[in-house]
Amino acid sequence: MYFNALIPFGQTLALGSLGAAVMSLLSVPAPFLIGPALFVTFGSLAGLSVAVPHPVRNLCFLVVGLSMGSSVTPEVLQAARAWPVSFVMVLVTSIILLWSAWLMLQRLFRYDRLTALLAACPGHLSYVLSLAAETRGDLASISIIQSVRVLALTLFVPVIVEFSGATGTGTVTLPEATGLVPLAAMGLLAAALGMLLLRLKVPAALLVGGMGVSILAHLGGFVHGSIPLWLQVPVYVVLGGMIGTRFSGVRLKDLRNAFAAGISVTILVGFISAVIAGGISRLLGVPLGAALIAFAPGGLETMAAMAVIMHADPAYVGTHHILRLLFLSVLMPFILSKFRSL
Repeated sequence: MYFNALIPFGQTLALGSLGAAVMSLLSVPAPFLIGPALFVTFGSLAGLSVAVPHPVRNLCFLVVGLSMGSSVTPEVLQAARAWPVSFVMVLVTSIILLWSAWLMLQRLFRYDRLTALLAACPGHLSYVLSLAAETRGDLASISIIQSVRVLALTLFVPVIVEFSGATGTGTVTLPEATGLVPLAAMGLLAAALGMLLLRLKVPAALLVGGMGVSILAHLGGFVHGSIPLWLQVPVYVVLGGMIGTRFSGVRLKDLRNAFAAGISVTILVGFISAVIAGGISRLLGVPLGAALIAFAPGGLETMAAMAVIMHADPAYVGTHHILRLLFLSVLMPFILSKFRSL
């Protein structure tokens, strides 16, 4: 029984590793995310059984959080004085993206307003699907539209950042890797904090737990260095593959009907968020690459990993996405309650 359960994960790893290798050879930006996401998606649509077990997924989120936190230094906090304006704008942007996509899905693609609302939510996919399961919305269409958005942003955001020159040029000097003992200690503490946050229903609890512990450890001088590449790279491959697994079991008929809506919404919200990110970059002097990834309405874990890969200030990116998800966690139930009262 356990062997049969491991087969989908094994196929996901095989496809993801192949995709990462191919994209690396082609010098594609963020190959360890883009390659697995693309190859596992193709495998899903071809009918292969692909999946990432929850314990593995949670472990990956924990490692991404630790990696994000390792970039937070006293110098970073000093540079964060201009972030409050950016934080306010990411909330304003979330409302604009939600409203714009909601109108498009209703008026152009003729979805009912409940389905359109849940499909238009800019991020927090697992939370949105759990809300959709408790409503009369079209769960299949919501899932496809949201998955297309996450996949498209994963594929194209790093390419846009790369070709815009937002990541800078030259050889990147890798920081010293954290030792095994402090890494293990941070991991245990982060897991404990993550489980506590999970009980409190905090969004992306394990990632937040990892980030929190890593930030405190690095700011306090207890730990130095970044998460080793031998741990980071497999985590990115699994996360990329996990995006592709969301298309598993989707019928081509359903995919065709919702794919156009998903692409259209992604283009719309991607353009709006890029314009606002560009404005924030110019106004506050935030690096354009960091602003583009921070304001992109993609998945928190994926965007956080992308920030690390693209050398785009993971602390800035991570805090913006966490704030957006917390905001949506309050906003979406409020709007749904208004719908029910009408």
